[in-house]
Amino acid sequence: MADVTITLRPNGPLLVTGPVKLIDTEGKEYNLAGKEKFSLCRCGQTKNRPFCDGTHKECGWAAVDVAPQAP
Repeated sequence: MADVTITLRPNGPLLVTGPVKLIDTEGKEYNLAGKEKFSLCRCGQTKNRPFCDGTHKECGWAAVDVAPQAP
């Protein structure tokens, strides 16, 4: 199976890279044909849920998440 990477963008969306299936709450699959890279909203203000439309830049949403260090 091919690798999938999800990257948390500073003050922005989740960048998903690689072949994945995205399933809605009813179990239906989004059509991602030909999309090897897309962004998922984290701010909750997008008008194209669950995808990012750049609204986080206008609404002032901010988050800089970093992975914890191993003990």
